[in-house]
Amino acid sequence: MTEEAAVLDLEARLHSEHPEALRLWLRLLTCTQLIEKRIRSGLRERFGTTLPRFDLMAQLERHPEGLKMKELSARLMVTGGNVTGITDQLVAEGLVERVEVEEDRRAFRVRLTPAGHAAFADMAQVHEAWIVEAFSALSDRDMTQLYRLLGKVKAQQTTTP
Repeated sequence: MTEEAAVLDLEARLHSEHPEALRLWLRLLTCTQLIEKRIRSGLRERFGTTLPRFDLMAQLERHPEGLKMKELSARLMVTGGNVTGITDQLVAEGLVERVEVEEDRRAFRVRLTPAGHAAFADMAQVHEAWIVEAFSALSDRDMTQLYRLLGKVKAQQTTTP
């Protein structure tokens, strides 16, 4: 059984007596895993990079002044050690740089270099096309409705203790 078939099989094992919410959860999870697998594979094959590296660069692209390591960790929802390892790799490749923070000599900001901006721009354009393709079975109206409905789920999760 392929990995993709195994993921789909999780959803297929549901029975009609399972709550609709469980069926929906497994459908969302399956779709997320399949799309993420495709993105990870594409980044590796096309750009020789990983999704965590892409995500870190995406955060830096949104903040040209750079971000402190603690801010990066919070935004990426990973440990400082993970961010440090990825940052070290990207610094070695000349894609990001560490810049001292004047008001705090112990801290520094990480920001994209010009080479990092160029590399990320190339990756982001292709990444966007992959995402558009992943949702191409849906009409614009379908996507708008799904986005709105998932927004309700998100809002409930952020207000529930």
